[in-house]
Amino acid sequence: MMRIACVGDNCIDYYDDTKEMFPGGNPVNVAVYVRRLGGESAYVGVVGTDEYGRVMVNALAGKGVDVSHVQIRSGATALSHVRRMDGERVFGDYEEGVMEYFTLSDEEIDFLCTYDLVVSGLWGRTENHLHKVREHGVPVAFDCAERPFDPVALTALPQTNVAFFADDTLEDGELKEKILKVAELGPQVVVATRGSRGSIAYDGEKFYTHGITPCEVADTMGAGDSFIAGFLTGWLQHKPMEECMEDGAKNAAVTIAYCGAW
Repeated sequence: MMRIACVGDNCIDYYDDTKEMFPGGNPVNVAVYVRRLGGESAYVGVVGTDEYGRVMVNALAGKGVDVSHVQIRSGATALSHVRRMDGERVFGDYEEGVMEYFTLSDEEIDFLCTYDLVVSGLWGRTENHLHKVREHGVPVAFDCAERPFDPVALTALPQTNVAFFADDTLEDGELKEKILKVAELGPQVVVATRGSRGSIAYDGEKFYTHGITPCEVADTMGAGDSFIAGFLTGWLQHKPMEECMEDGAKNAAVTIAYCGAW
C-alpha cells in the first residue's frame, strides 16, 4: 500500500455566493485523494482554535487521514473566499490566519519520513525544511501552482523529486521550454497541468503528453490536486509515465464531477 505524507497549508474554501464551505488546501486535498485511491496518508499542518479548525481536523479524520500531528494554535484557521462561475472556481481574498506561523519540528519531520513520499506546495511554508526530508532518503513532491519560479519554489525545487505546476496559456513548444527550465533546478520529473488541455510531463529524457478524461463538470475545485494524487500513487508503483498521467486524469475527472474539493 502506498503511504504518502502531506504537509503545509490548509484552508476553508468559503463560497461567497452560495454560503457553502469545504475543507481544502493543496496538501490537505492530496491526502484525502490518496485515501480515496486506497493508500494511507497523513496531513501535517496548523489550524486555529475556531470552529473552522475543528471542521478541518474532523473532516480529515473522517476520511481516514492521520491527523495526529496537526498543530492547533490560538487564532483563526486559514480561509479562502471562492465563487463558482460556469463550473470554474474563482478565488477571491485569502486570510492566512495561523498558517502564517507554521513551522516544523524535528519530531514532525521524523514522522513525515516514516512515509514513502512527502508532498507539499507553494503556500505550505515548508520550503526550508525539505532538505531534511531528503537527508532521510525520502522523496519529495512539490506543487508550484502557477508560479514555478517564485522564490519559494526556487528554494524547494532543488530538494524535489517530482515537481508540478499549472499553465494553460502556453502552446506546446513554449511550455516544454518552461518545463526544461524547471527541470534544471533539480527535479527528476516535472509535470505541467493544463486544465482542459491535459498535461505534459518530462522525466529527464523525453516528454509525454496526455489529455483529459471526459466528464460532466460541476466544479473544478481540487482538479489539480486530484491529478497530483493519482500521478504520485502511480509513480510510487513505478508505473510508466503515460500510466501515471492517465491515473492523474482519471482521478481529476472524479473530483470535478461534484461540488467542492471533497
